[in-house]
Amino acid sequence: MSAEPSDLEATARKLFSGPVDFLKSAPELRFLPEPDLPEIAFAGRSNVGKSSLLNRLTNRNGLARTSNTPGRTQELNIFEVGRPPRLRLVDMPGYGFAKAPKDLARKWRYLVNDYLRGRPVLKRTLLLVDSRHGLKDVDREVMKMLDEAAVSYRIVLTKTDKIKPTELAEVEARTAEEARRHTAAHPEILSTSSDTGEGIDALRQAVLEAAEI
Repeated sequence: MSAEPSDLEATARKLFSGPVDFLKSAPELRFLPEPDLPEIAFAGRSNVGKSSLLNRLTNRNGLARTSNTPGRTQELNIFEVGRPPRLRLVDMPGYGFAKAPKDLARKWRYLVNDYLRGRPVLKRTLLLVDSRHGLKDVDREVMKMLDEAAVSYRIVLTKTDKIKPTELAEVEARTAEEARRHTAAHPEILSTSSDTGEGIDALRQAVLEAAEI
């Protein structure tokens, strides 16, 4: 006999099963919408599975475009959840792709840093990390950026169906231990799979908790 879902879980499922709309892409801060709704940002290395996770989170197949070309997205893509909207999801451009021209990497840093430091309605950044690889130096650079910007963030492991449970447990433990050493990091991490749906309910609840709605 399955347990009844908690109030938060039921609210999260209902919200994300309702309307979720692409609002706009913002190549610069001046193109962002008015700061009148709580925002949750998604960050991660290129090909970490960010688009797939956003699609699974929102019960949509093509909300966020998936691509095998690293660095394809170089804008802030903004989605509104609910109608009328209750919150916004902000898909930040992927980082860390090896063949990025220096000017493109610099543009990414300016855009993301400006957004992190200058967006009063940003409630939390979800930092996606491929569970097969764990934290890499480029992730640590972004964690440092988030610490310095005093932006609350939480690590979300992706593609957990691609590794053995024993390996996953080790990655979870190492990642959580490292997160606890960072001032702006949430002490608990989330483990997810876009393919199997593992951790998606917990992720939805985490979004609502962070958005404070």
